[in-house]
Amino acid sequence: MNCCGLLTAQKEPVPLKSIEVELEVRDHVATVVSTLTYENKEDKPVEAVFVFPLPGDAAVCHFSAKIGQTQIVAEVKEKQQAREEYDDALSSGQQAFLLEESEQSPDIFTLSVGSLPPGESASIKLEYVTELAVQADDGLRFCLPAVLNPRCQPQGSGGSEGASVQVTSVPASLVPYSLSFSARVSSPRPVSKVESNCSLDPLQHLNTEQTQATAKLAAGHKFDRGVELLIYYKDAHQPTAVVEAGQTTAKTGTLMGDPVVMLSLYPEFPQSVMSSVASCGEFVFLLDRSGSMDCPTDDSMQEATRICSARDTLLLLLKSLPMGCYFNIYSFGDTYEYIFPKSVEYCEKTLEEAVKKVEEMAADLGGTEILDSLKHIYSQPCIPNQPRQLFVFTDGEVFNTKEVINLVKTNSGSHRCFSFGIGEGASSALINGLAKEGGGHAQFITGTDRMQPKVMQSLRFALQPAVEDISVTWDLPKGVSVTVLSPPITAVFQGQRSLLYAQLTGQSSEASEGSVMVKYSLAGHPSQSQLHFSLKPAEDTGLTVHRLGARTLIRSLEMEEKDDEAPQDEGVKERVVELSVQSGVSSSYTAFIVVHKGNGKPIEGPLVRRNIPTSILGGMMYSQCCAISVLNDIMVSEDSLTCEDVDDCEPMWRNKVDDEYCLSDASEECRRISSDEDVDGSPLACLGNVEAPTIKKPPRDPLLQLVSLQKASGYWLLNPALAAALGKTSEEVDKTKPPAVNQEMWATILALIWLHAFKMDAKEEWELLAMKAVSWLHAQNAPCVAECVEAGKALLGCEVQKDFLGL
Repeated sequence: MNCCGLLTAQKEPVPLKSIEVELEVRDHVATVVSTLTYENKEDKPVEAVFVFPLPGDAAVCHFSAKIGQTQIVAEVKEKQQAREEYDDALSSGQQAFLLEESEQSPDIFTLSVGSLPPGESASIKLEYVTELAVQADDGLRFCLPAVLNPRCQPQGSGGSEGASVQVTSVPASLVPYSLSFSARVSSPRPVSKVESNCSLDPLQHLNTEQTQATAKLAAGHKFDRGVELLIYYKDAHQPTAVVEAGQTTAKTGTLMGDPVVMLSLYPEFPQSVMSSVASCGEFVFLLDRSGSMDCPTDDSMQEATRICSARDTLLLLLKSLPMGCYFNIYSFGDTYEYIFPKSVEYCEKTLEEAVKKVEEMAADLGGTEILDSLKHIYSQPCIPNQPRQLFVFTDGEVFNTKEVINLVKTNSGSHRCFSFGIGEGASSALINGLAKEGGGHAQFITGTDRMQPKVMQSLRFALQPAVEDISVTWDLPKGVSVTVLSPPITAVFQGQRSLLYAQLTGQSSEASEGSVMVKYSLAGHPSQSQLHFSLKPAEDTGLTVHRLGARTLIRSLEMEEKDDEAPQDEGVKERVVELSVQSGVSSSYTAFIVVHKGNGKPIEGPLVRRNIPTSILGGMMYSQCCAISVLNDIMVSEDSLTCEDVDDCEPMWRNKVDDEYCLSDASEECRRISSDEDVDGSPLACLGNVEAPTIKKPPRDPLLQLVSLQKASGYWLLNPALAAALGKTSEEVDKTKPPAVNQEMWATILALIWLHAFKMDAKEEWELLAMKAVSWLHAQNAPCVAECVEAGKALLGCEVQKDFLGL
């Protein structure tokens, strides 16, 4: 059997022909059905391997294969047993299909299509359910990932049997399969709009109430990026409850046999509390400096790179921190670095030193090994009365996702973790897992999204008074008991949803309604939020709620089993397998297996392994043994790149940026990719040194130029740099200053007028640092503020609201 099956110079086709995806969204839960069609046009039997990403919190719940007119539904079995059955089927000449989740990361699946005879086709149907995250603008986000970024395996880590999954990449325009995608949306509330990063046909409402609608991709989509949908409802933040009837064939008293309730809670906080900002805290920023961070933020080569955007974002964060807090900045790649040996107090001196170091940061630290940097951060003792807030920025994937998330969970009692996924290929399992287990909030920055507003929203969350003493109390009628499937709620934020799943056992002949009460303490004041719900099960929900509840419980048990500090329970794995088999939901310990005996005749000829390519987005992916590369439209064939040439390749991938290469395809699109090491025979060494395309450095944003000049306590100096940022000369600024006002106050008022007059569309980015500037002005008690404002408006030629300074 060949180690790798790749596209050759003659462009032999891979078996995967097309992907069809149907999305059904009900309120804030999505069901996704993907159909993958394979066709073997070669003259020999093949085994096709397709490695692909799914949302990290997805619950895979159905897998079937159709060969000819025969439909075979997969069974969920313990993983090793399923692998043995698959191997036995192939060795005896039977067709087999195996779908398994990575043991290291819950968002990576491997589909093995075994023994496709010459000229035969097969269709694979995969179904999963997932929750939709609420974005800052109240939109519900769904993403169909198109890319699997390189997975970095930390040096010295063992890796398991599934660690050496081989992935091939080609430019997006050469991916030899097509994608069709359609979505149906329904909700108790009207669907106001559906947006996407890809071209959509116009939204079609299906009823006069506009509570049902359909959307689909416009013709010609190449699947050269992840498909992202943002779905907007009217009154999206209303709390809701759905009770789903159990499976009629399942035994009463089991998870699948009893009703399951899904609660969506949105506690409302008083505005008086939300407007206050904490003046303490330890803020630790952890920045990815792997090679892929040098990629453009979107497909345009003229855009700033991810590392540039991250540097600008760090500048905004640093300028927005309150006086009296503590902070530090870490960065990671193959190794990690920090600016200060331990967190330091925020003042002008430490701010200037940090800003200088941030400006020098480049994407030059190699791979994406985040674990050691987190261990070092957690090894630092917490500062009394300064709650630790961790901000993690990364565009990549890590091989040991579960180990990283478990470390954050272990330390969740001493900090909150806010995470940011940059680019199309950022792992949803990693980003969502860090925030969920760290009691924080996750954000994704894709396409042309600006990083700054999303990050500043999370900073506002971090500066809000912490919600403490959270408790959940159920009030159910006599005869009905509840088993909570979700882990305890550890964080509650204004405008953010908390989902709870619970199994309801028993029946009541008296009452048909239950309720749940969430109590918490906010800024020292006790608060509560109550939701009443009907115990009558909803009709036609397709066991979606049950599967999401099972997935939630399975994930909790898996994390418990991986916890090195927790007492090991021998029965945890067995319970996970039992739950997975009972619910039909995937886990790291089980796999879906289909065996088709066909006509029972052994397949003749050697079996060839084919690894299905995925498109290159932001970074180069290649298998441990071979890679396909395109350079000036010349294909590197299997014959010229053999497994023996690269025996020393690592089992996973690294992004070390020593040289840059330009990949060009038929449409002359350039992709920046990074090589590992210049070792003869390595997948990229054969390309030689090619001059990288020049990325024009965009001029600095005037807003960031002004922000960079602000001092730690909130004021600006009157100097030529400020005048230039305001679009004026030093002479113009100096001669219009009212004589009774000092230079710092005049400069600060001018900066605030400029922000309110010309940058209101970016208010969420500068609001916190403006609040700091207003506080500084209040402390000055200076006269003639009104005169200053009028003089400033005349100088800048603008109008602002009279009370914008709050003075």
